[in-house]
Amino acid sequence: MSIDIDQAAHVAKLARIRVEKDDLPALAEEFNTILGFIEQLQEVDVEGVEPMTSVTPQRLRRREDVVTDGGQQDKVLSNAPDAREGFFAVPKVVE
Repeated sequence: MSIDIDQAAHVAKLARIRVEKDDLPALAEEFNTILGFIEQLQEVDVEGVEPMTSVTPQRLRRREDVVTDGGQQDKVLSNAPDAREGFFAVPKVVE
């Protein structure tokens, strides 16, 4: 696949990037270079390769999925300008 100057201008317009007409050939060439790299990646055989989360094997830390209140209500409300009955108090905005 090859990108010409008109297609490069169209991509720039879609991305809302202003590109001067003199810079369009260089942009099209850069797009073509990127597409070349993508074509090289498509040639790699990944059949049977397991997905990875990191380049070093490691297990993800897991915790039990339970709903809690966080146990920090006092800390959270300590910075509130006005707190009543365990909640933030705010001015009434609807009559």
